[in-house]
Amino acid sequence: MLLDTSGLFCLVDRDEPEHNVAVSVYADAGQRLIHNYILAEFVSLAQTRGLARSLALGFSEDVLTDQSLEVVWVDFQLHRHALELLQDRRDKSYSLCDAVSFVIMRERKISEALTTDRHFAQEGFLRLLK
Repeated sequence: MLLDTSGLFCLVDRDEPEHNVAVSVYADAGQRLIHNYILAEFVSLAQTRGLARSLALGFSEDVLTDQSLEVVWVDFQLHRHALELLQDRRDKSYSLCDAVSFVIMRERKISEALTTDRHFAQEGFLRLLK
């Protein structure tokens, strides 16, 4: 599964309504994938939502050394493919981070995302959190 920004937030913040579900789904996942744009977005979201900065940064650091997670680093080609997807979906309000996720998920044949973001469902993926 791909770990999206909102899913990470649910995983880290014990006060989130979907926290227990996120923890359970994360524990049961055979494949865990994330990309660096999600990590950047996570730090911003955590700051905006009032999560302790030390907790957000510590989690982000832990992700980099977690052997159960694959981190994809967005390069020029991936970034360009994501921009092309956004150009093709001008009627949607997808973020660049979302578009990168969609491109990776299609390339890797991943259908599930640990996310609350309705954009994943709009794009045909299974959103694992409400």
